[in-house]
Amino acid sequence: MAEKETRLATAPGRTPTNLTQGGQTKAGIGESTLRPDGTLKVTGEFAYSSDMWHEDMLWGYTLRSTTAHAEIRSIDTSEALATSGVYAVLTYDDLPTDVKNYGLEIQDTPVLAHGKVRHHGEPVALVAADHPETARRAAAKIKIDYAELPVVTDEASATAEGAPLVHEHRTDHHIGHVPHPNIVHRQPIIRGNADEAAKKADVIVSGEYVFGMQDQAFLGPESGLAVPGEDGGVDLYVATQWLHSDLRQIAPVLGLPPEKVRMTLSGVGGAFGGREDLSMQIHACLLALRTGKPVKIVYNRFESFFGHVHRHPAKLWYEHGATKDGKLTHLKCRIVLDGGAYASASPAVVGNASSLAVGPYVVDDVDIEAIALYSNNPPCGAMRGFGAVQACFAYEAQMDKVAQKLGMDPVEFRQLNAMEQGTIMPTGQPVDSPAPVAELLRRVKAMPLPPEQQWLTAGAGADVRALPGGLSNTTHGEDVVRGIGYAVGIKNVGFSEGFDDYSTARVRMEVVGGVPVATVHTAMAEVGQGGVTVHAQIARTELGVQQVTIQPADTRVGSAGSTSASRQTYVTGGAVKNTCEHVREQVLDIGRRKFGTYHPAWATAELLLEGGKVVTDGGEVLANLVDVLEDEAVDLELEWRHRPTEPFDLHTGQGNGHVQYSFAAHRAVVEVDTGLGLVKVIELACAQDVGKALNPLSVVGQIQGGTTQGLGVAVMEEIIVDPKTAKVRNPSFTDYLIPTILDTPTIPVDVLELADEHAPYGLRGIGEAPTLSSTPAVLAAIRNATGLELNKTPVRPEHLTGT
Repeated sequence: MAEKETRLATAPGRTPTNLTQGGQTKAGIGESTLRPDGTLKVTGEFAYSSDMWHEDMLWGYTLRSTTAHAEIRSIDTSEALATSGVYAVLTYDDLPTDVKNYGLEIQDTPVLAHGKVRHHGEPVALVAADHPETARRAAAKIKIDYAELPVVTDEASATAEGAPLVHEHRTDHHIGHVPHPNIVHRQPIIRGNADEAAKKADVIVSGEYVFGMQDQAFLGPESGLAVPGEDGGVDLYVATQWLHSDLRQIAPVLGLPPEKVRMTLSGVGGAFGGREDLSMQIHACLLALRTGKPVKIVYNRFESFFGHVHRHPAKLWYEHGATKDGKLTHLKCRIVLDGGAYASASPAVVGNASSLAVGPYVVDDVDIEAIALYSNNPPCGAMRGFGAVQACFAYEAQMDKVAQKLGMDPVEFRQLNAMEQGTIMPTGQPVDSPAPVAELLRRVKAMPLPPEQQWLTAGAGADVRALPGGLSNTTHGEDVVRGIGYAVGIKNVGFSEGFDDYSTARVRMEVVGGVPVATVHTAMAEVGQGGVTVHAQIARTELGVQQVTIQPADTRVGSAGSTSASRQTYVTGGAVKNTCEHVREQVLDIGRRKFGTYHPAWATAELLLEGGKVVTDGGEVLANLVDVLEDEAVDLELEWRHRPTEPFDLHTGQGNGHVQYSFAAHRAVVEVDTGLGLVKVIELACAQDVGKALNPLSVVGQIQGGTTQGLGVAVMEEIIVDPKTAKVRNPSFTDYLIPTILDTPTIPVDVLELADEHAPYGLRGIGEAPTLSSTPAVLAAIRNATGLELNKTPVRPEHLTGT
């Protein structure tokens, strides 16, 4: 009774209880918290979008063009419609509204082809049936009369006099500043006077480079389930990278207001940019609304190669000059990216490729041009590294060539010209956060080298599996030579060029079962990057609770932007942090209202939430959160934005176009069988500045994953497109090779943490940077081993043997 009387005496509330129980909140930022979905994924119990099921669902199938450029004279669907088990067959003429195109920036992509097809594998018709095999067989009965048209496959055929126009009636905002309608976008970057600076050079080195078309090769194919609603709307459960961008494109085609297209993220089996564009989303919704039944679409691997964009193949011409003491004088460069039949993200890729074309180096005088083509090749768009990958491959090859011509060590030459905080980019933008390029190179070079060729000393006990082609027992060490190569790259973080890059987070804090609980709700697409883990860590850190619930991502909450551009931890993590801070202040206000007269620190001290309690910055406990909240809940949904950027000038490329830069350096150690042309990457060491490692284990995983994707394009990955017909030759994992565990080397990682004061917790986006420099490091190592120039990716055996 006395306790009750004491509480009443300390108006306006009651005294807090158990004030001696301090303690730290566990699993906050900076800790290697395990992924909540990790065990389910490695045991095969995780539900991916392709696992979804509805009791009375139909199966959708997409019929695709068998040619790359042709007029559609007629489509006959009668036999397909007559097939038993078929519920619907749709073509362009069946689309419900006048909005029949979609696109990330330029709405040039038809939902279904009309009048002509512009690339191999373009969607032409849809079928819904009661069994997936029935749908496929019915689609095979659709008769399409094509009249073949000439194909545009490269810059020469795209810009030749009288060249066929891939898009005859362009009205997009880029058409006014491109020299030809078959050029999607052009971005020059001009600073200083490259011609005059070239006169000061003691050596000038030029080179032409070719970067192959890479596929994202995510293991979970495109899939989704559309369920018609009783209100005439539709619920779409889908694997995507950007729910609200999908919604913005889907709803107008369906003729529905956005609130009637309800989207929920389902399990995503990888993305890497390939899910940023639409694939089956509109198709599944159309079939569901037409039939009145749930419709599931799951691509097989063949369909997946045609169902998403790829990395832009590129041709790059570079010229560098340097003085005899090793200082770069100028850069001239021209980058031609093949965007394929539709624009997708090509304009933004051009902006990245041009603005980052100089690399992480100080060059005052530059003349850069980057363009993206329209062609009849497969559409290309977002992929990890986004334009910076292709440029890094070329400028790092150039760095080795210039260093060799000067007789300098390639790492020391790079360090001599390395940018640092305060460097002015070729766009005129100052680098206003740490840029430890020279230090990353020093660190990666200082890492211990792997043991020398063990078969030379191990005799009969040598492990031939460690040799190039060793699993096939092709060599016991004869003709095998070792090479070492280095590379470093620069990548922007977040959306650029004036894009309104924001994210939204809803956070609720309440007492559940006698325990304070935080619930975090965002529309962030968890595609494997570990965002759900980080969001929980942020909530624990800011709100001092142990139990955090992450709600499924959907469109009931505001946009989180795309899971791309290394932006989600920065932007959506920033949104979660911001909302948590506001929730914390409201919780503290409740505490002040209830217990403000109990202790003067409520009014004078800086208060924190930690270990389920309200504490002062000196560690004194003032109240339990359970006592503060009782039956009250604090629930806020807020948007958060990083610093604004601005568009690049269309003539000079000047402008503060990027919000942050990230840097990574690699050292590759390879062994090459020069007789057979086989390459074994022994080690691919990386040093990267991450600003602040919010989850160190996830950081290392991201760096190793990005490194492995760069390894793939260096020695094996390429979509082969027939230059005469523009048809894809290898749409399968039988013929399109990706690194397996047998191809992946040891990847030691040295993590540097130099905080960016402008970013939440000082963090730096990390997912893409290691994909840049791993590729040129491997190429440099192979050149070092063989003495060959090797200006094309991927390196194939015939490039090494000359056969």
